[in-house]
Amino acid sequence: MTKKYYGGCDVGSTTGKAAILDENGTIVSTTVVPSEIDPEITSVQALEKACAQVEDLNSYKDLARIVGTGYGRNEVAFANENISEISCHAMGTFYCNPDIKTIVDIGGQDVKTIAIADDGSVLEFAMNDKCAAGTGRFLEAMSRIFRMDLEEFSMLSLNARKVIPVTAQCSVFAESEVISLLARKNPPEDVAAGIKAAVSKRCFSLLKRIGIRPLVTVTGGCAKNQGLLKSLSKKIKMEVTALPVDPQIIGALGAAVFARRNGSA
Repeated sequence: MTKKYYGGCDVGSTTGKAAILDENGTIVSTTVVPSEIDPEITSVQALEKACAQVEDLNSYKDLARIVGTGYGRNEVAFANENISEISCHAMGTFYCNPDIKTIVDIGGQDVKTIAIADDGSVLEFAMNDKCAAGTGRFLEAMSRIFRMDLEEFSMLSLNARKVIPVTAQCSVFAESEVISLLARKNPPEDVAAGIKAAVSKRCFSLLKRIGIRPLVTVTGGCAKNQGLLKSLSKKIKMEVTALPVDPQIIGALGAAVFARRNGSA
């Protein structure tokens, strides 16, 4: 194998993501796998699945350099370097669209807002990791209340005629409130709109702490939730900019960009 490849692996709380770039900086493969209890197993599975899509690669061991990121990055012993997910989300977004200056990253267990500098570095960030409300796990729990999968639930609020507020600040109390609202025969789509509005409000409060500069995008699995994107766009009074790749792999992509940059230096 004469061509060099660079890997990034984002070990999250619910999924592991991997991205591979060739020596020209072109994305050659990406993948998402469910997280295992052991972060290292998650990273190996994600990278091996990504390598299987590249003819020149037999294993992640063939990669010229690997950068780990995400909450489990320090457990990935074989990575050449570990870089925070905040920096990797900024770099991955910058790789996709240098005009984007603000990120809302809704992860499985936390929400982050990131301001990006003109070179793709982090200007400022704010983070909510003290409460599950507004996170991916919160939306998963809500979808179960509605007896829907996440894709169905993401579309439900698009049919709402009005927004029924969900006022509880705690995820546990919010679940109880939603169950009560549905039991009182409120239209499910209107209640779902209230849930999305509550999440958007939390994101907006974090965005205000870093300053909202266009363009704004959303990363993480929740970026696929169409109802949430619509609600957030309304809250910030501007359209959320879509990314040209799966928004769930942005952290892994940023890690791969760092791997290529630092491995070529």
